[in-house]
Order: sequence, then structure tokens, then C-alpha cells
Amino acid sequence: MAKADQVGGLRGIGAATAVVLTLLALAACSGDADGTRSDAGAADRIRGADTLTQVSPLTGEIAENGLPEHSVLSVKVENTTEAQPQVGLDRADLVAEELVEGGLTRLIAFYYSDLPNEVGPVRSMRASDIGITKPVAAVIVASGAARTTERRLEQAEIATITEAGSARGYWRDDSRIVPHNLMVSPYAIGKTLEQAEPPPPYLPFGAADDFSGGRSARSVDVAFSSSSTTRWRYDAATGWVRADSLAEPGHDFVADNVLVLRVRVGDAGYLDPAGNPVPETIFEGTGRAMLFHGGKVVTGTWTKDNLAASIELADKSGEALTVPAGRTWLELVPAAGGSVEVTD
Repeated sequence: MAKADQVGGLRGIGAATAVVLTLLALAACSGDADGTRSDAGAADRIRGADTLTQVSPLTGEIAENGLPEHSVLSVKVENTTEAQPQVGLDRADLVAEELVEGGLTRLIAFYYSDLPNEVGPVRSMRASDIGITKPVAAVIVASGAARTTERRLEQAEIATITEAGSARGYWRDDSRIVPHNLMVSPYAIGKTLEQAEPPPPYLPFGAADDFSGGRSARSVDVAFSSSSTTRWRYDAATGWVRADSLAEPGHDFVADNVLVLRVRVGDAGYLDPAGNPVPETIFEGTGRAMLFHGGKVVTGTWTKDNLAASIELADKSGEALTVPAGRTWLELVPAAGGSVEVTD
């Protein structure tokens, strides 16, 4: 199984928003050319840690060596039994799970601080991906997309890299069955991308000490449909783990946080090759939220002003709710037809 070391085929605009995160207030200001003073945090956009303490926009954790110079990569990973074993999820900063046709789900694994050599199996894009990836101007890496979806992504100025649009970077694992055998190298792709400014934070991150808890929660079953349920169990030694993991043994994404958002789901307007209507997650507006961390859960609401906006959270009293710094799995569960069952 040969792997390529380069990739091309970048489509769309997807320019990252020029925002640098800081944990510490800056005591000094920089001078502009006209002699006025401005906030150095906004003006300098320094990646290293000489004058700014930077944090990852996907985890909220301190970036000891500064932030990467490439865009965030979001890889579409298949989430069916035919995809076993999923590879590379343990290297992701954040993972989102969305509903696709036939009641199944698909994963979007975000890579920024660490670009592995192999992730997959890789599958196709959906219009739902716009609201999921646009807040951090992520480049979507996928097998391809229906032409209807391609047009939607182009109109939304989402950058994409696909198997057909790239001569290198993808390969087929002959030990797997087509079409569940397409693999990709985020590391190879990252080497070909142009420099990009760090994006804004994906979530409203805060310190673990700020998480007051709520009620005890040792497990949560997240049902997207009658045929797809993701089961999480809390392990005090590691964090939240998928009980029915499809990942390579010992290499699944272990979550510090599981953020469950109830979302509206519409019709994308076309059928898949099997004749199933393709759903579209409407990831803007507001809805109910459940944040799991450290064996506890807090309930509240989420708000997203538009598809490009970051997520804001509030507890039941309306006070701002922050996500403890760390790795988060985002469950985008249909408000109608889905369900969430919590056990303490």
C-alpha cells in the first residue's frame, strides 16, 4: 500500500479569519504608522510565544510552541461497520458527528495541532458541513460530493480537497472493500497549503475549574435515528470513551468533553444513489445543549447567529457556559427524531 507525500486540488476560498487568541492581557501597546496606539494582540498576530500566550482554537489548550501556519483540516470519516477500523481519530483536536442519509452518521475530524500520516476511511461531503467547518475556515478533505453539494460549498466559499481533484495524497487500502477503503494523509496535504492566520475559537473555552458540574452522568446514549446510536461511557482515568467504537483498537478519540446539541434537520434536496433523501443539518439558530465533562452534565442552550459564527452556550439560568479546555466530541443530534439518554 503506497502512500503519496504531496497533494493538490484545493478548491474554494476558505481564507482563515485573522484572529489570535490570548490567555494573558497585554500590558503594552504597539504604535501604528500614523503615531496612534493600538492593541498589540490584534495588530501583531504573532504565532510564537515570545509576546503572546496562544491557545488552540479547537481545544482551548495552551500552544506551547505557537500555532500552526496552515489552515484547519476537516476530514470526512465514514462511521459504519464497513469502515472498521477507523484510523487516525486519536490524533484529531475535535470531532463532530452529523446525520446523513439512511439514518446513518458521518464524522468530521478536525486536525490542526497534529497532522497524522493516515486517516480514514474517507467519504463524501454534505451541505451540513458548511455550518460545521466554516467557523474556523477549515479546508474539507473528502472523497468528493454530489454536484448539488459542490455548488453549495462553492457558494459558501468553503475550500475543499477531493480524491478526483488531487493527483496525490489519497490512496486505496487493498485490505478493505471499495468504497470503504479510501485513505488520506493530512500531513501531506498540510505541506501544500498556503500560510493562513489562526482562526477564532470554535467553542467558548474556559478553565476546568469553571465547570460547576450539574448532575452526575456516567454514561450517555445519543440516538440520531432508530438505526444509529453513539454510546459514551465515562472513565475517570481517561475521559469519555465510545462504548461501541469502530476505531483501530487503542486509537479512538477519547473526549474530555462531549457536547450534545439538538439541531434542526431539513432536506438537502436530492437523493443518494440508493434513493434515500439526503438530510441537511441546519447548524445555525438556537437549541438545547448538554455538556458532559468529568462524570457530570450541565444542560442549557446553544446559539449560533449564522453558519459562519462560533458556538455560544448558556446554562439554564441564561449565564454564559464555557467548555473546559481539552478535546471535544460534538454530537449534532436531530431535535425531532433523535434522543439523548443519560445514566448517572
